[in-house]
Amino acid sequence: MGETTAPTPITQPTETRWLDDVEMRAWRSYVETQADLNTAIEADLRPTGLSLGDYQVLVFLSEAPDQRLRMCDLADDLQLSPSGLTRRLDGIVRRGWVERVGSDDDRRVMLAALTPEGRATLECAAPTHVDSVRRRLVDLLDEDELATLATIFDKVRTALDDA
Repeated sequence: MGETTAPTPITQPTETRWLDDVEMRAWRSYVETQADLNTAIEADLRPTGLSLGDYQVLVFLSEAPDQRLRMCDLADDLQLSPSGLTRRLDGIVRRGWVERVGSDDDRRVMLAALTPEGRATLECAAPTHVDSVRRRLVDLLDEDELATLATIFDKVRTALDDA
């Protein structure tokens, strides 16, 4: 029989630094809002025939050189496992918006490539998406608040990337 390995215990700080009222309000506000915001933006995008996940795939590919990315790079960009990316791509490949192609440089590498139909779909959906992002977030904040929000998430992203 195979050996099982016990899970690694989580290292706990010697003393918990509990959140004060301001910290708790900030954390809870984020947690309780981010899922609802994504759900609302997804609902606004639905009439275009795209999910928010599909839209993100098309955006990443549209911004890539030659509008194609290695599958592993696209999975990283989308924060998906390889199997999660396969599931995400299956539907948009069937719809003709993306195709899987072999790399000319390395036969072991598969690329996801944006098709002309995918580009046209993205171009049609983009105004709806941008309008939703504006109504649900951007236009609710002033310029200083937007700059602060960008700084906050840049700082969080850097810390996550460094971890």
